[in-house]
Amino acid sequence: MCGIAGFYGDFDRVLLDGMSRAIAHRGPDGSGDYFSKRHGVGLTHRRLSIIDLSKLGRQPMFDSSHSAVITYNGELYNYRELQQELLQAGVTFKSASDTEVVLNMYMRYGTDMLKRLNGIFAFAIWDIKKHMLFLSRDHLGVKPLYYSSAAKGFLFASELKALLHYDGLDKTLDYDGIHNYLSFLWSPSPTTMLKSVSKLAAGHAMVVKDGRIDALWQFYQLPYDSSNEKLSVSDAAERVHDSIETAVKRQMVSDVEVGAFLSGGLDSSAVVSFAKKHTDKLKCFTIGFNDASMRDEGFSDDLPYAKKAAAHLGVELHTVQATPEMAHKLTKMIYHLDEPQADMAALNVLAIAELARENGIKVLLSGAGGDDIFTGYSRHFALLLDTFAFNMPKQVRTLAERFSEAVPNSTTIGRRISRFLRFFGKDMNERIAGYFSWPETKQQFKLYSPDMTEALSDTSRLNPLLDALTKLPDTLDPINKMLFLDSKYFLTDHNLNYTDKMAMAAGVEVRVPLIDIDVVSAGFSIPVKYKQNGRTGKWIFKKAMERHLPKEIIYRPKTGFGVPLRRWLKLELRPLVDDVLSAESIKNRGIFNPKEVQLLISLDRSNKLDGAYTIFSLLCIELWCRTFVDTNTSQT
Repeated sequence: MCGIAGFYGDFDRVLLDGMSRAIAHRGPDGSGDYFSKRHGVGLTHRRLSIIDLSKLGRQPMFDSSHSAVITYNGELYNYRELQQELLQAGVTFKSASDTEVVLNMYMRYGTDMLKRLNGIFAFAIWDIKKHMLFLSRDHLGVKPLYYSSAAKGFLFASELKALLHYDGLDKTLDYDGIHNYLSFLWSPSPTTMLKSVSKLAAGHAMVVKDGRIDALWQFYQLPYDSSNEKLSVSDAAERVHDSIETAVKRQMVSDVEVGAFLSGGLDSSAVVSFAKKHTDKLKCFTIGFNDASMRDEGFSDDLPYAKKAAAHLGVELHTVQATPEMAHKLTKMIYHLDEPQADMAALNVLAIAELARENGIKVLLSGAGGDDIFTGYSRHFALLLDTFAFNMPKQVRTLAERFSEAVPNSTTIGRRISRFLRFFGKDMNERIAGYFSWPETKQQFKLYSPDMTEALSDTSRLNPLLDALTKLPDTLDPINKMLFLDSKYFLTDHNLNYTDKMAMAAGVEVRVPLIDIDVVSAGFSIPVKYKQNGRTGKWIFKKAMERHLPKEIIYRPKTGFGVPLRRWLKLELRPLVDDVLSAESIKNRGIFNPKEVQLLISLDRSNKLDGAYTIFSLLCIELWCRTFVDTNTSQT
């Protein structure tokens, strides 16, 4: 796992050096560059050595004929099988690295090789003979990749901050992106905070020629419409069990010690139970809270369950305690995320990754993705209730929707009821997309400045999630439609982004077996009734794990991976909120309405409404602007 960056165009070597420095934290074990002044191509690489720790694994790496060179970030889990295939075809290898396998797969199959890869990756291959730059990002978007088409050519990097080292990069804010971050707390690919920068979407690839994008295509599509309704419960449970067991075994490949997250929930405990079969000693890591305000916000302490799971599985458990002081790492969080994601759970990942690194661990297995493939979020059960509610007359549903504004949302249950009723009168696709939104649309637009409101006047483009749903078959089950959005956007652009960025900030690679492409295929093949079975989410996954884990772990209440944000905003973060979101600061930025922002903060602090996550999103957006727009990154 590493960091990559580069360009193709009229750029100089100094820029490459700056881009490399910006992502140095991603690869503390070494660095390398390739620069061709003749072709205007530069590739840089920061190495976190995991497979083949020798100098032979260094990058950028040439093929044996020096016809192509690669800079690669990721892990190819089926590289040994592909290497054997290439060896039988007469290909020779100088290293034992998966990087060389990826490069030789390209030399033999060209861009068609993508359909043969199973792994997590973002890479760029400069084909010297064809004068072509080939880039790709893995199926589910575990590894990030940003790019920009500038006047002088094309730039790319694992992290957006590296692109900002080009002093000619246009820093014009993208109002659509800002709207996304305030709506969802994250932004669906390809949109970012800057008009000039895009995220390469998961499962996509591109070819750049003469410094311009020549082709952009999708090589992987989620198998959202592959449910086998004839599948029996026993066969479905076996399919889930075997696909996860195989994925974990595959993802244990490493020349360094592998550890794991362990929250004591189903997902992480399942991963650890299978991983334990392939190692004599497995170090696991978790986070604990001693804060009553966590319970007030709907969270429960994972630590007691993590201890029970560790004892049952016979693994070593290391714990880091979360404290209110973590709140003061917010600016650091925004810097590493590259995006104003309004979720302090990112700091939990950072704390665990730092603890793992202190204990000599460079690779962690994570249970991320289980809820996005097999259900498990509260919105999945709420959507199941929706299918019954749709039998009500439209007038009744419309009245219920209006009632949502009167429901007090100062408590967890009140917030959930209000959220459930907010889109009650809308059609099913609008309701599905609505579950991902935070502020009510009318209230959200009140927060915008006149310029921002005018820029967003074309409301038809304002909900990319709803747009994505319209392209799915009408006959697709609503739960599978929601899982499609979970897997394609929420997982990739939110959970995976903060997991990768915060772990890599500590020099730790995170692997996610539950979204191995074979597990994803198995998950979407399972009938919805086996996934969300009444109130029980991940029902078939839970049945599959009963032979390995105690029921108190499998069937424990679902809890989030968060922090007591509402308390922190009113106490630990209050001075920062007052400064960053002051009327003067808001006015100077010109994005939001100072009067409405101040009113929102006042109403939240007096407990007249719950505006915590919207306030936090506003805070993150302004901090992002100060970090990446106001600062001259190219000089650092």
